Amino acid sequence: MKFPQLKIGEKITKFPIIQGGMGVGISLSSLASTVANYGGIGVISGVQIGYREEDFERNCNEANERALAKEIRRARELSPDRILGVNLMKAMNNYKEMVAVAVKEKIDLIISGAGLPSELPSLVKDSETKIAPIVSSGKAAAVITKLWKKHYDYLPDLVIVEGPMAGGHLGFSLKELKGELPDLKKIVKDVINVLKPYEDESGKKIPVIAAGGIYDSKDIKEYIELGCSGVQIGTRFVATHECDASLEFKNAYIQAKEEDIDIVLSPVGMPGQAIINPFIKRIKEEREKVTKCFRCLQPCNPVTTPYCISKALINSVKGNVDEGLLFVGRIAYRLDRIVSVKELIDELFEQ
Repeated sequence: MKFPQLKIGEKITKFPIIQGGMGVGISLSSLASTVANYGGIGVISGVQIGYREEDFERNCNEANERALAKEIRRARELSPDRILGVNLMKAMNNYKEMVAVAVKEKIDLIISGAGLPSELPSLVKDSETKIAPIVSSGKAAAVITKLWKKHYDYLPDLVIVEGPMAGGHLGFSLKELKGELPDLKKIVKDVINVLKPYEDESGKKIPVIAAGGIYDSKDIKEYIELGCSGVQIGTRFVATHECDASLEFKNAYIQAKEEDIDIVLSPVGMPGQAIINPFIKRIKEEREKVTKCFRCLQPCNPVTTPYCISKALINSVKGNVDEGLLFVGRIAYRLDRIVSVKELIDELFEQ
């Protein structure tokens, strides 16, 4: 099968793949630039990206904004002519400021989920930066597309449809995730149908990207044949040499068994998919005292939160995997080794 290309503005990918943005610190400039250089769209995660800055604990927002600019510039140096994106969660307290940094640095694409990014078109006005919401239902796609069209006369440059097999925070209720899982293929069809009238009226193609649980070439073909313009993959890129996470973090993915992966309720009240490690088992029984709040996410209350999600994610990325939170896609148990990004992309697209 000949795979289609993805077009973002004037730039075109070799392969229809977006590397998922994974934080804290899992996908930074090393992974993103390498994926971009081998023909995909490389994505930097903006969540608590400044954790390595000296003043992170004192000036969290400023450290994050400074680090985002650094990572974008480094990725651009390593991949000057390819497509680079950032993933910025709508739930971040300094969301607008982080978008402003990305736009100033001339990022090609901003991907935004964890809430509907209702104001995003106004934040990228008069720039070349393209924007993509993450949705988990046809209804969400209808709401954001109608809102952007009505208030800004702007249609999404692409839409990422994330299913229940994805890692990290998920756009489904706990009840939905504990029963028979919603079918990503059905959700994708719903989103395609929602967007079609807008495409017909405007003459603009709105690429739909499937995400969550996509593992191999066979999966990619199925979604392309379903009408998707491409796929987003996160978990498989963690098990690459170029991934920015620690070796201990990567090995935790490889060692995880199917029964080790389950839904957890994060401190922000959203369900997420993670590895059930000693830390998760402990905080299920006993609330961890939060001595430092980074005010990173809007829904989080340090008085009632069971643990600090920033601290837990930073512990993990640094290698302290038994004392941290490891978000993971449900298909991670199929991983058995660390490969290069080139090997993975060659495998996915049968080169």
